[in-house]
Formats: sequence, structure tokens, C-alpha cells
Amino acid sequence: METQQLIKEVNEALATEFEIEVSSISAGANIKDTLDLDSLGLVDMVALIENKFGVKIQSADIPAIKIFEDLYNFLLGKLK
Repeated sequence: METQQLIKEVNEALATEFEIEVSSISAGANIKDTLDLDSLGLVDMVALIENKFGVKIQSADIPAIKIFEDLYNFLLGKLK
């Protein structure tokens, strides 16, 4: 999957799920702050990403995924 296509799909899925504007998501933005995630919201986000992209996100991987760019890079690594 092309990087720009992945970013577009991730952003659209998260914006729809968490009822925010796609334009409020940027690569350097903090995921928890942008999506207003609590611990349950974080679980929802992980489940959404796993289901949409067919990847498994281990609990040990989550602390390293702080900004959207971290998430994009993680997914690109898993999908290659």
C-alpha cells in the first residue's frame, strides 16, 4: 500500500470513528489528545486499526505510538 493512501485511509477511519474533522489530524499531532482518548477509547482505536488493516498491535507496541506519524510508520512496517 502506498504511504499516502495508507495515511488517507487511517485518517478517514479515525475521523469517522471518533467524530472529528479529518483536517484536525496531522502527522505530528498527539493521538490521544487529537482523538480525546481515554483508556477505553485507546482500545477502540486499536481494534479499529486491527480490523481495518488486518494487523495485530501488541500491547507492548502501544507506548511507542504517540503521534500519528508513529502509527503510520508502524502500519507501513506491518503491511510490507
